[in-house]
Amino acid sequence: MTNLTQIIQQYKCDTQSVYNTWFVDNDQRLKAFRTIRRGVLQVIEDIKNKSFPNDFKNSSLEFVLNCIAEQKQIFVGVAHPFYWKPKLRIPDIYENQNNKTAFGQFLENCINAKSQEQIIKEIVHLDSLKIKGLGPAVASILYYLHPSLFPPFNTAIVNGFNVLFNDRKKLGSWSEYLKIREILIETNTKHKADLSNDLGAIAGLCFEIGTQKMMIGSDEYLSEDERMKFEKSVEKRQKEIQEEKQEENLHTEMQYHLLKIGSSLGYDVVPASNDKSKNHCGNNFSFLSLAQCPELNTDKDTQNTIRLIDVLWFQKGTNNVIGAFEVEKSTSIYSGILRITDLHYSIADGDEVFYLIIPDSREKDVVLQLSRPAIKNSAINIKYILFSELRKNCDAICKFGSDSSIMEKISKTVKGN
Repeated sequence: MTNLTQIIQQYKCDTQSVYNTWFVDNDQRLKAFRTIRRGVLQVIEDIKNKSFPNDFKNSSLEFVLNCIAEQKQIFVGVAHPFYWKPKLRIPDIYENQNNKTAFGQFLENCINAKSQEQIIKEIVHLDSLKIKGLGPAVASILYYLHPSLFPPFNTAIVNGFNVLFNDRKKLGSWSEYLKIREILIETNTKHKADLSNDLGAIAGLCFEIGTQKMMIGSDEYLSEDERMKFEKSVEKRQKEIQEEKQEENLHTEMQYHLLKIGSSLGYDVVPASNDKSKNHCGNNFSFLSLAQCPELNTDKDTQNTIRLIDVLWFQKGTNNVIGAFEVEKSTSIYSGILRITDLHYSIADGDEVFYLIIPDSREKDVVLQLSRPAIKNSAINIKYILFSELRKNCDAICKFGSDSSIMEKISKTVKGN
């Protein structure tokens, strides 16, 4: 086997590897941690209150898994193990109240755990319950709760692990997962200077190998079919990366329009805390926005989540939120709604309007999400604006608008919201 240090360097130097396109250069990955944590807390609360449904569809768990799946690449298919399969009656956490409670307690104990020993104890206990269909796919949720302690887990990662370490570990076993985890942590510790405390980096290496996007050593012994498969995977990856770059450029453009409009209307404006250094067509966000987001009257974790909202408008010189805007790409909807919901329940006084800014092609998906009973029947006022409408009307709004109500002219709502 090629020297592991060389393999890691090959992985890091490939500009199209998940290390560079997902792990390092991806603002959405960083946003996802707080969003998913809040989502898991909602799952726990729903199970406690016995409002968690008897199906995956429309549950808070679906919300969490869809937020994880938005990370694409390494988490494609992450929700599949949790789909309710009625013929097999798995995973058995929907109809069986005892299993449902055990799953909720597992999540609560893990999210509150202060050490890896506590979480391993919870895993062993969960495994001992033999809940049908509930296996180490849950580890991908654990990763977003404790990224330096537990790596994500899926077929591609296991396949890559087995190639990298010449092993034969299996997918559906918690005991196998814990063994894989130990080896990955040990390896990561030896190569931490080249990787990261966050185990997503080394899991991403396994993923690259497991999907044959990255070949170990020379490829001169590949068969013609293997070579064609490899070349097709490279072409697919290049196309995905190009599409993601285009999406990111659109995302930045929409943020710029919102900052420009808010500033023109006389409000203090701020972009998401990790977007301050962005610019659109040479227009730096920092020249339009406050240097710091005003302090909000809420706890630190919620405040950090709210500060990841793409654009906030404040009444001049105050911390009074006038409007909140989440710009969604072609895949993400769920996490933006969750961040806006956090803001509403934390500081809303009833006058704010919250907006999703969406690609024209995703209008039906947004209507579906805003039609969920939990959103539709709540007091929260969420409207949406199409990319094309914001772009087309930005300059006119800046010229003729007098306050935030001008946004009503280009926004839409779901009946009943």
